[in-house]
Amino acid sequence: MIELDTEIEGKRAYFGQMLSGLKPLGYGLCGGWDYDKGFFDGILSREGGETIYIRLPFKVVSGQLDHKDALLEFQTPFVIKHVVNIGLDKDGSSLLTATGFSQFQTPLDTDGQIKHKAKWEEIGEKSVEQVMQYISLSVS
Repeated sequence: MIELDTEIEGKRAYFGQMLSGLKPLGYGLCGGWDYDKGFFDGILSREGGETIYIRLPFKVVSGQLDHKDALLEFQTPFVIKHVVNIGLDKDGSSLLTATGFSQFQTPLDTDGQIKHKAKWEEIGEKSVEQVMQYISLSVS
């Protein structure tokens, strides 16, 4: 994991505007959200079973996350690498996986070592700059 030094930390925006604004940039709401916190994830690179994500954590300052008017406050973003097994699943659910009923396998490494950290730090910071331009327009 690489923490990024950006100006997004402490910035506020409304959930509905961020969700719709970030979608065209390739971001989505991470599945592990809760009513008072969550992450917007974007894919920086995908090659084979390795995916490098930028993750924008936030807390909910007012409202609940499933409402478009929930006010978010961003925390320190980071880059993370996720490694999945692209082969056949060898456990009891392999029939489900082979037939398409089980879409996801257990990851080999949810926080893989990232090579060329300076490169991914720079790419991550540029991605956050794109998001920052949108944030400055979202809270009035």
